[in-house]
Amino acid sequence: MNSIAVCFVCLGNICRSPSAEAVMLHQVAQAKLADRIIVDSAGTGDWHIGHPPDDRAQRAAKRRGYDLSALRGRQIAADDFARFDLLIAMDDMNAAALAQICPPEHRDKIRLLMEFATRDDSRVVVDPYFGGDEGFERVLDQCEDACEGLVKALRAQLVV
Repeated sequence: MNSIAVCFVCLGNICRSPSAEAVMLHQVAQAKLADRIIVDSAGTGDWHIGHPPDDRAQRAAKRRGYDLSALRGRQIAADDFARFDLLIAMDDMNAAALAQICPPEHRDKIRLLMEFATRDDSRVVVDPYFGGDEGFERVLDQCEDACEGLVKALRAQLVV
């Protein structure tokens, strides 16, 4: 492969998936792969289309040097299944929602983000929306860990 396109997916695309997008963009740039790995995010729901990420997610990300301010919520679209090589869900519920609307020939593209984690053995990235600030910090911890593993896995697939 010459390039790989990845879309992170959560429920509303205002907390977890934009955090993962920002972390991944940072790590891809650090790995000097920004011209080879395309990164985006989306939600399975339509409640936050066009909205910026949650203020708490933005504050937590900013403390770590990530800027979420330009991101806007969007809902996963039918053409995303063909456009992206990987659709990375934050949890089982969103993976199931993706599988439900995904054409059969693209179902193997759906993965959980935490499959790529190297230090955290959690299965899912828990939704921090109804909790406190510590939940948003936990999301970033998990995204940093799993995106590190994802970059390593993608690098191995790219044609040099």
